Amino acid sequence: MTTADRVASFGTIDGQLAVGGMTLRRLAARVGSTPFFAYDRRLLSERLAQLRAVLPDRIALSYALKANPMPAVVQHLAGLVDAIDVASALEMQVALDTILPAERVSFAGPGKTAADIRQAVAAGVMIEMESSTEVGRVVTAGNELGIRPRVAVRVNPDFAVKGSGMRMGGGPQQFGVDSEQVPALLAQLHGADIDVLGFHIFAGSQNLRADIIVEAQRRTVDLVLELAEDLSGPLRYLNLGGGFGIPYFDKDEPLDLAAVAQSLGALVHGVLAERLPEARPVIELGRYIVGECGVYVTEVVDRKISRGRSYVVVDGGLHHQLAASGNFGQVIRRNYPVAIGTRACETSAGTHTVVGCLCTPLDLLGDQVELPEPQIGDLVVIFQAGAYGLTASPTAFLGHPSPAEVLV
Repeated sequence: MTTADRVASFGTIDGQLAVGGMTLRRLAARVGSTPFFAYDRRLLSERLAQLRAVLPDRIALSYALKANPMPAVVQHLAGLVDAIDVASALEMQVALDTILPAERVSFAGPGKTAADIRQAVAAGVMIEMESSTEVGRVVTAGNELGIRPRVAVRVNPDFAVKGSGMRMGGGPQQFGVDSEQVPALLAQLHGADIDVLGFHIFAGSQNLRADIIVEAQRRTVDLVLELAEDLSGPLRYLNLGGGFGIPYFDKDEPLDLAAVAQSLGALVHGVLAERLPEARPVIELGRYIVGECGVYVTEVVDRKISRGRSYVVVDGGLHHQLAASGNFGQVIRRNYPVAIGTRACETSAGTHTVVGCLCTPLDLLGDQVELPEPQIGDLVVIFQAGAYGLTASPTAFLGHPSPAEVLV
């Protein structure tokens, strides 16, 4: 997908990028300052509609709140998804403030403290246990509060998923309980007043290969069929993870969602319906839901030529959008899609290097990108900024102000 494709997905008005039906200049005036993140409500709703249209009806959709915890975004999505997954006590509070009931909230992640678990048990949130230590903390919290905890076991599978941007399963991991240790952990729960609902298995993220995702889901179901034999009751919860990727770079091809959905349909209506009839499978997505709905907007404050190279200096940088700088998981740095949003329909006039305002050579937002001739006061847009943007960036670095966030 090209930068032109990104511009087209948002649309233009009077030659400017439009977000939420508002020109970029007007939106900047509404926000009051740059830089800022803007998320398009229409694109969020369309992405959920697209998922609902192709995924099997029996699949529940869960939003991984860590991808973008902005309260307005979460509130909007709460009316469109079936559940929310959180990774901290603060994220849990954001989820509990939505219209979704507590039983539709799950709490995953290593390092949950006794206080975190006590809060989750008190709220009625489902806890995805990741160690035998957490089992003990859940039992203690339930006994002290007089509440029967709702739990699942997060499993570290015995297989890895190739092609993922970040591997979160297979081999040694800080995530989950090794699959071969799950029977012993379940035995630890025998006799405890705990409602064990099922399993969560998530092997990798940011995958654009439908065939790899399909194979991972098949292997996940095979593993769950084995593990379910050690449950004391029927399996009711089966989180298959997600890992659906989005195209960040020009040569990336979008995920073939239809192929994933077709395979899921066969699993859900075949193996799972026959072998685990009480289980409602869950697909948990974060980046795939919010990643393409957001832009990071920053103003050009200076232009300079250094030994023949054109530098465009903006008032934002890696302290707000670390991923776009290439310092958040990229082995070989590649440019996120970049455009001059206030002149979105103009053709390129040459290559320019877009840098932030920080005093470090790491603050690089676009290396030798094709742009119209930049001018001081132009608004530069970084696309694919809806996920792992502000909250995944070192906002305190060098003492610059934090950006605003708006949902329009």
